[in-house]
Amino acid sequence: MGTGKHRAVSPRRTKMGSMVVAGAVPVVLTLVGTGGANAEPDRYIPVNRSEHLTPVAGEAGPADPVDAGEAARADGDSTQWPTAEAPNVRPYHGVRIPDDILSSLQWARTAPKNEYLAPVESLHAPVPVAPVPPIAPPPGALRFGDVQVESPDWLPREQAVQLNDASATTEANLATFLDSVGMERTRSDRVAGQTLGAAALGAAAGATVAAPFAVIGAGVGGAMGLAIGMPFAPIGLAAAPLGAAYGFALMAAPLAGIGAGIGAGIGAAAALGAPPRAAGPAPEVFAPAGPDATVAGDPAGSAE
Repeated sequence: MGTGKHRAVSPRRTKMGSMVVAGAVPVVLTLVGTGGANAEPDRYIPVNRSEHLTPVAGEAGPADPVDAGEAARADGDSTQWPTAEAPNVRPYHGVRIPDDILSSLQWARTAPKNEYLAPVESLHAPVPVAPVPPIAPPPGALRFGDVQVESPDWLPREQAVQLNDASATTEANLATFLDSVGMERTRSDRVAGQTLGAAALGAAAGATVAAPFAVIGAGVGGAMGLAIGMPFAPIGLAAAPLGAAYGFALMAAPLAGIGAGIGAGIGAAAALGAPPRAAGPAPEVFAPAGPDATVAGDPAGSAE
């Protein structure tokens, strides 16, 4: 998987990063110059942090940095400036998700088992129901419904987490809607997962078909962006990759969207038409004892 591996930065990425930094320097200098011109020099304004550092009942609040600094100077201590620390005014406490799980959904659940599948029956108009929790992905994997692929090395962890979170949330919302119309949970999980998985496969197939045209679009878009941004170099050079990305998406997105729609329809139809599976064997029902008694599973009865 992509996490935990050391990869050398490619020269192309280094060059692009240098171009971005070089283009950002004039902007930063302009903003700094504007801020310095509007600021009042040689004026010290103490910061009132009481509203951010209100002590909790029964606990001693943190010392004010201004008072602490004055006390330190009175004692002859050589305290270095600055001494203030930004408070964590809204700390986030949650479940510690393992590093190999590419998800941030604290309320996620494990993937349901497919040993039982309820039939489709007793559907009705949508009614309020409890939201269905999302499904957590396997370790080191990207999960799109019932389709799971290993996270590629070139994909950063944060982007992988975003993809998994968006996919799991979409799947959970679809399952919640299916629950609201009276579908049993095993069937709604099956339909939601298979619909999203087939949509992902259809989008990938559509993007593959559109790849040759997308490459041409990327070349045309990059050339147009470079021509437009060249007079404004170095900042304008950023228009070249933006134009290439726009040209690529302009050609690939329509076919990918069409493939996703077709795949979603096929996946939903297959999941709705899947035959139900019972949770276990039917309970045995025994008839009263007697000469004409029969046992369930032996229609002819037992003869001596």
